[in-house]
Amino acid sequence: MFSKLLARFRLKWKSYRHRFLPWIVLHISKNEKTLRRVKGRCEDKLVPDEEVSRNLMQLFRVLHSANRRVEFGNFHSQVTSDNGRCLHDAMFQSLGFCIDRKPSTLPYAGTGVFVTRGFVPKEATVAMYPGTIYQPYEPILLQSIRNPFVFRCIDGVLVDGNDKGISKMVYKSCSGRDRIGPFVTSDTTWLTATPQNPLAVGQYVNNCSNERPANVCYQEYDVPDTLPVEFRRYLPNVNYSPHSQRPLRCVVLVSLRDITAGEELFSNYYTIVH
Repeated sequence: MFSKLLARFRLKWKSYRHRFLPWIVLHISKNEKTLRRVKGRCEDKLVPDEEVSRNLMQLFRVLHSANRRVEFGNFHSQVTSDNGRCLHDAMFQSLGFCIDRKPSTLPYAGTGVFVTRGFVPKEATVAMYPGTIYQPYEPILLQSIRNPFVFRCIDGVLVDGNDKGISKMVYKSCSGRDRIGPFVTSDTTWLTATPQNPLAVGQYVNNCSNERPANVCYQEYDVPDTLPVEFRRYLPNVNYSPHSQRPLRCVVLVSLRDITAGEELFSNYYTIVH
């Protein structure tokens, strides 16, 4: 009898994704409106990967152009005096909106992510979920202890988006390991208060509530091999294993509707795949 109950529990647990929260089993029935249901992995993608790539390339080109001007000494005083503003100007120029971290409007929710400028159209790439990428068979026990930022993809791949403690040390170590000569292949600035890729704050998007429905959703995205090596410095993800044969997994947040300046972003932490 116990083995059957355990098997049912494991099956039910595998059907959920996005963050390991042990109390999900106790609270899930009370928050039906906060669930996102899809019938299969293909239906979990709101927009094609090609559209996500196009949006990211728009931003990366502008960021790269700004960085090159800094490296050659142009506008150096402007960038160093107000680096955050310049990054958000680049975001607004390329995507038509800006996002930033602020105290959430939800009680006791801590930090949230807001649209601070411009207009987000439906099905736009709004943010990225940064962190170290673990394949289902790779060890993450120590990193996961008291860590609410571990994101579970449909295929079992995990993204550790914690920017503190052992998770931070692991990410910086893996990022330094993967350098290709002078080329940096991942971004470590998301671990700071001013990430050079302003999209890399998706781990701070709060869960929706019955009163405040989701306006963004998670979408898994594998980085194509065609991404120029000089643009990989803006990717806020790195593989835990140096021998991974799979494309680099990223998770982006895509808008479910038009979002205007001043709105906080809310997602569904729990997706049920039938």
